[in-house]
Amino acid sequence: MIEKKLVIKNKSGLHARPAAIFVETAKKFKSDISVIKNERLANAKNILQILALGVDYGDEIILRIKGEDENEALKEIVHLLENVFPLEDK
Repeated sequence: MIEKKLVIKNKSGLHARPAAIFVETAKKFKSDISVIKNERLANAKNILQILALGVDYGDEIILRIKGEDENEALKEIVHLLENVFPLEDK
């Protein structure tokens, strides 16, 4: 199991379109992927749970990933959150 803290850099947070892209990315992996915000845990492969977290710009989240492809999953999801989503705001 691996964990990584991240600060959300895109102005939309994880709402609507970014949340859908995030969930679709998570679904590509076999590993169990969770997002934790303020001690609330959500399954990263469930759009309703991700939206219910209410992740906004500037919020700190923890990605928790466990499984056979956890390293690849972490790399791709971190890239999405840190490099792809902030570019969409420009």
